[in-house]
Amino acid sequence: MIHYSNCPVCKSNSIAPVFSAKDYTVSNELFEIWECDHCTLRFTQNIPLQENIGQYYQASSYVSHTDSKEGPINKLYHVVRSFTLYLKRLIVTGNAHVAKGSLLDIGSGTGAFLNTIHHAGWSVAGLEPDELARKKSTDLYGITPGSPEKLFELKNSSYDVITMWHVLEHVHQLHEYISTIKKTLKLKGVLFIAVPNYTSFDANKYKELWAAYDVPRHLYHFSPKSMKILLKTHGLVIDKIKPMWFDSFYVSMLSEQNKSGSLFIAFLIGCWSNVIAFFRKDKCSSLIYVIKKA
Repeated sequence: MIHYSNCPVCKSNSIAPVFSAKDYTVSNELFEIWECDHCTLRFTQNIPLQENIGQYYQASSYVSHTDSKEGPINKLYHVVRSFTLYLKRLIVTGNAHVAKGSLLDIGSGTGAFLNTIHHAGWSVAGLEPDELARKKSTDLYGITPGSPEKLFELKNSSYDVITMWHVLEHVHQLHEYISTIKKTLKLKGVLFIAVPNYTSFDANKYKELWAAYDVPRHLYHFSPKSMKILLKTHGLVIDKIKPMWFDSFYVSMLSEQNKSGSLFIAFLIGCWSNVIAFFRKDKCSSLIYVIKKA
């Protein structure tokens, strides 16, 4: 078990508990969520060690690893995914410094994004901790990702683009990852990080029931301020912030499921969250940070 005495991002000791959230996916255990008064990061306290956390991913409903289509929410996820993959491709190709280059996807899951960007003419590689997901990537798309520790073996300046789609919040070695990613990027390379945003309307509405806390799998819960401070520590800057509009609906549906609520209410909350984010994109349920070297 890991107990933080200092903030995982800024190392401040001005940290305090906010509330406890339940693991609705696997264990039904409660985990405390704390917040840093300095950088505003929230983080899951008393988390399992890296070598022990695998048991918390063992659920058929964990769609990013299994490609599960069980239940209406996972079915809807797959319907929307094809469109979101297209949007991700546009964001990456529209913000990269080259028209076609080399891309590394960290936490590549079952390989859907790698397949999409490969068909856009890019050279692709992936890293994925889950053995089942790596096998599915090979079976479905002929793309075989490596295991995560391979990141630390890559040569400097290897990739034009590195992507992490809802992955950074899972990584125990937070600063080591960011530092190594910076070295692995080419001089004008671009890093894309997508994470949930606990400062969104839907997060504030659902509080400890907000599905994107996803304890204990999500170790960190980022605000735009905490992300900016983390990246600045490593000589990186946020060039742009892009909203992920569908996440407010998906997360609200899962949150309503946590409270045995109404999918119609989830739709309304998702809509209102996006209305707010339309005027303040940093309030969207999930954000894509487009990041460059300072």
